[in-house]
Amino acid sequence: MFNKKFLKHYYIMLIPAFVWLIFFNIVPMFGIVMAFEDFNPGLGMWKSPLVGLKNFQYMFEMSDIRQVLVNTVVIAVGKIVGNLIVPMVFAILLNELCIKKLYRPIQTIVYLPYFLSWVILAKIVLNIFGFVGPINSIIAFFGGENVNFFGSADMFRPLVIGTDIWKNFGYNAIIYLAAMLGIDQSLYEAAAVDGAGRFQRIWHITLPGIKMTAALLAILSLGNVLNAGFDQIFNLYNPLVYSTGDILDTWVYRAGLVNLQFSLATAVGLLKSVVSLVLITLGYWLADKFAGYRLF
Repeated sequence: MFNKKFLKHYYIMLIPAFVWLIFFNIVPMFGIVMAFEDFNPGLGMWKSPLVGLKNFQYMFEMSDIRQVLVNTVVIAVGKIVGNLIVPMVFAILLNELCIKKLYRPIQTIVYLPYFLSWVILAKIVLNIFGFVGPINSIIAFFGGENVNFFGSADMFRPLVIGTDIWKNFGYNAIIYLAAMLGIDQSLYEAAAVDGAGRFQRIWHITLPGIKMTAALLAILSLGNVLNAGFDQIFNLYNPLVYSTGDILDTWVYRAGLVNLQFSLATAVGLLKSVVSLVLITLGYWLADKFAGYRLF
């Protein structure tokens, strides 16, 4: 039986997490006041003149912010769809692997990129797809011309989406593998006795067994529609691909910290946060309604 006198030890363990939450998530929230004023660093946040919704009005009048919003949604949706489908397919293939001794080594290999930061992975990806990298060497070997992959606006989005899927699919497959463990194995045995082939067992047993998991993940991912991945794109993009690769987070970074347009950058960031909050709330409501999943 749980002894309540030890409960205080758990509260003590939570103190560092609460301190981190307060200083890095709650205290910075006071900075949103800059979105409603003409911020002057010399006057400070509380003495700068208020301008109401002028920054938001100016934001919607800017032509480049529309393209940035399109880039964000396209890249984010591509990542969401890819990170739902590819891990599921990989988990099914791994689950059907005939040589079980290869199960653990394959898992270890595909999990590895997930634990590396984009600072490291971006350098690896840039070298692989570099103008004199391995990919271009293969193209040149077959008589083609070298391609400037990360200098081409048309290729940047597919490369960003593809490399993000490559980084995460091994780890994301864990959820599907766990769902497959909950499927009654006698169903496979009965299907095999009835003469069902491997593909038929996957189609009629495995996929129906994990469809609720896939649906739940799809619903919960709605909150990431405006999160295209700042750390990845910041380490991969350059001015040549701004037209298709510049997202809200990178635009806010350049506007606020590079061009010192603090109020405008805060307004864009605040709008993104509000929309994301609405989408997350909608996602959890749909998850509760259709999948019976709720946090509280």
